[in-house]
Amino acid sequence: MLIAPNADRFKPLAEDVRSLWMGFGQSDTVHFPKLVGLTVEDVRQHYCRMRLPFRTEVSQPQGIMHGGAIATAVDSVVVPAIAAHYQQRHRMSTIDLSVQFVAPVTSDVIIEGWVTKRGRSVVFCQSEVWDTSQELVAFGTVTYKLGGPVTGS
Repeated sequence: MLIAPNADRFKPLAEDVRSLWMGFGQSDTVHFPKLVGLTVEDVRQHYCRMRLPFRTEVSQPQGIMHGGAIATAVDSVVVPAIAAHYQQRHRMSTIDLSVQFVAPVTSDVIIEGWVTKRGRSVVFCQSEVWDTSQELVAFGTVTYKLGGPVTGS
C-alpha cells in the first residue's frame, strides 16, 4: 500500500456515508472522474484518497503523465472530502485551482485531499500527489463554491 501520510489526521465517517462516497465517479454514466480513471480508495471526515492509474490515455508523448490529468485528480479528490460533510447533495464548482508539479510521473499516483477551512459558501482545500515509489510529485490548493442543495435524482 502506498503511503497516505495525512489519512490518520481525519476521523472515520459513518459507514453509510463512507459507502456512498467510496463509489464517487463510478456510476453507469461516464462523468469526467471515471473517464480519466480516478477511483476512491478512502473517504473520511473532510478527507479523501484516490488513485489515478498510469496509462497511455493520461500520458503525454514523452511517456510521462500529463499535467492536466494530475490537475484533474487534485480538483476531483476534494469533492468527496467536501460533500460527505453535508446531509444533502449540494451544487459545487471549482473557483480556484493551483497545482505545483515537483517531479515527472511514470506510474500510478495516489492523491490525498482534505478540507482546510469551511465557510458558508466557500470551501478551501489542499492536496498532495504521490507516485508508487512514495515520492511527492505534486501538491495543490483548491477552492470550491458551494451552492444550494441538489433536488431530484
